[in-house]
Amino acid sequence: MALADNASCAKPSDDMVFPEIIELNVGGQVYITRHNTLISIPGSLLWEMFTQKNIRSLARDNKGRFFVDRDGFLFRYILDYMRDQQLVLPEHFPERSRLQREAEYFKLPELVKTLAPKLSKQNSIGDEPCQSDPEELSPSMDTARNLATASAILAGGTGGSVTAGGGTGQDIRRSGFITIGYRGSYTIGRDSQTDAKFRRVARIMVCGKTSLAKEVFGETLNESRDPDRPPERYTSRYYLKFTFLEQAFDKLADSGFHMVACNSTGTCAFAHEQTDDKIWTSYTEYVFYRE
Repeated sequence: MALADNASCAKPSDDMVFPEIIELNVGGQVYITRHNTLISIPGSLLWEMFTQKNIRSLARDNKGRFFVDRDGFLFRYILDYMRDQQLVLPEHFPERSRLQREAEYFKLPELVKTLAPKLSKQNSIGDEPCQSDPEELSPSMDTARNLATASAILAGGTGGSVTAGGGTGQDIRRSGFITIGYRGSYTIGRDSQTDAKFRRVARIMVCGKTSLAKEVFGETLNESRDPDRPPERYTSRYYLKFTFLEQAFDKLADSGFHMVACNSTGTCAFAHEQTDDKIWTSYTEYVFYRE
C-alpha cells in the first residue's frame, strides 16, 4: 500500500492549477496580471489558454513566463479591455487597424466591432484614419482624394501639381526639421600616433515631428519607445532599425531634406593603464530641414 502511494506522488500531473498572479511575455514585453482577468471573457483566446487543464501545453520563455507571440505594445489595450470590457485609446491613435487585427486574433468580437470604422456622420470625422499612417489608408480613399484634389486644382486654375500621394506638392512636402543623433566611442593611442579605432554606432536616434519622421523613414522607424504619439506632436524617442548613417542621410535626401547644421561633443572616458590608449565617447547631431 505504501508503494502505491509513493508511485502516485511521483507521477507527473498535467492538472496543475494556475497561480493567482500570472506573468506573460507578449512579443518581448512582460505583463503581470491576475488569472481572473485573463479568463474574464468566455470564448476568448486567453480564456481558452488559461482554463485548460493541461498547463504544460502552453509555451513559456526561458524564465518560465507564459509566452504569446503577438505585438507586445498593442497588448496593453487588449489587457485593459479584459479588465473592464471598456476601450480607452489615446487621442489621435494611429494604429487602430493593427489593434483591430489583434482583437480578432484574441477572439474578442465586441472589441473588433468597437474598433471597426464607423459609417455614420456622427463618427465619420472622429474615426477618419490618420494621414501619417499609410497602413490606415485604403486604395479607394486614395483614389477619391486624388480625384478631389485634381478637380480642385483644375477648377481653381492654380499652378499646383498633383503628386503620387494624392495632393499638391505643398500638401505632401510639408516643411520642418528632423534631427539625427548618435552616440559613439573610439580609442586613440599614445600621443595620437596610432590610428583611431572606431566602434560601431549602437543606435541612431530621430527627433522631430512624428508625421515627418514616419514619412521619411517609414517601416525602418522604431516607434516602440513612444508608440502613441499623435502625428502633429514632436518626439525625441524614436530610433532607426539600422545603424548606417549614410542610409539615414539617403532617405532624408530622397525626401527633399538638406543638412543645415551639425555638432559633436567628445569626452575622454578613461585611459588604459598599460597601453595609455584613451577611450573617448562622443555624441553627434545632424540637423536637416525641408522647405
